[in-house]
Amino acid sequence: MMGGMIERTAYLRAIQVALERSRVAALIGPRQSGKTTLARQFVAPDSPNYFDLEDLTSLVRLQEPMTALRGLRGVVVIDEIQRRPDLFPLLRVLADREPLPARFLILGSASPDVARAASESLAGRIEVIQVNGFSISEVGAEAQPTHWLRGGFPLSFLSNSEADSLAWRKNFIQMLLERDFPQWGIRIPAAALFRFWMMLAHYHGQIWNNAEPARSLGISEPTVRSYLDILEGVFMVRVLQPWHANLGKRQVKAPKIYFRDSGLLHYLLGIRSELDLQVHPKSGASWEGYVIDEVLKTTAPDEAYFWATHSGAELDLLLIKDGRRIGVECKRMDAPRLTPSMRAALTDLELSQLLVIYPGLQPYPLSENVKVIPLKDLAQPGSLLLNSLSGV
Repeated sequence: MMGGMIERTAYLRAIQVALERSRVAALIGPRQSGKTTLARQFVAPDSPNYFDLEDLTSLVRLQEPMTALRGLRGVVVIDEIQRRPDLFPLLRVLADREPLPARFLILGSASPDVARAASESLAGRIEVIQVNGFSISEVGAEAQPTHWLRGGFPLSFLSNSEADSLAWRKNFIQMLLERDFPQWGIRIPAAALFRFWMMLAHYHGQIWNNAEPARSLGISEPTVRSYLDILEGVFMVRVLQPWHANLGKRQVKAPKIYFRDSGLLHYLLGIRSELDLQVHPKSGASWEGYVIDEVLKTTAPDEAYFWATHSGAELDLLLIKDGRRIGVECKRMDAPRLTPSMRAALTDLELSQLLVIYPGLQPYPLSENVKVIPLKDLAQPGSLLLNSLSGV
């Protein structure tokens, strides 16, 4: 049903620009999000300039890494770099050569280790591009229901059937827990992390408190925090921080938890079809998280928060870009209206605009600074949201 290739022109353009202006470009993102497919459009996998650190041949070639890399010209790709953190100091030496014979495109799946090693060894030499699964702008507005159900991982979204997509997501989670985490040095039993991940699905879209999951699982609060850090670090979970304004109001100071991929959330919640999704109690929370993730993928703001007061005013998303503050509300209803909460957010947060995203078809204004826009608008290059952030 969803066969065929999906062009990722924005990523290809970003990688090309990064390779032209920086000595090292890094593609960072979750496993199976399409990093390797993108890299192979710059260097063929059978080229001597391509190293896949999950491939035995590449590992053998890199037993003497300086000898293997020093003579190469052009673009050199090193995939799954987190398996060889010892290469970062060497890359610094190679990137500092004048004239520069080669530029390096490195790919990594475990963000904390890769980001830390890159920032320590390659400061001033590296440009990082975060690669996510397919966005609504890549799959198109007509595919949005499938995209929400299956999520953005390419092999899940492009599966021939719902059963195939589910099987892929089940295998993805299993491989991450049983193979990848141990390889990355995470020594936590797969069963314990899976139980925590399952529990986390029921907290999706809620304020997070370490104490309740710790009691439920019979583990300490620091252990719960470490589990959450792991899943956040490998791009499975988004911990959205609260915004604190100096308002004289009691504001929520704990973060919210969102799954970054709706397909993985639905698998863990037992949602198997579009009908299951429509009637599930977490459907509204799922849609909110899906919209938030799409907004962040589309806009790439400088900062992002949520805002809530103990008196009930709240804002799903506060975007800050180039000093502008844009509010985003996610409303899964036919005709959203202006609410007291929206008025409070406009005033208290000094928003230049508030956009209400809904599943309908037509945009319409609620007031001078509040507009309702369809989710499908995010699939368009000149979306109202992008224009608002750029001040258009």
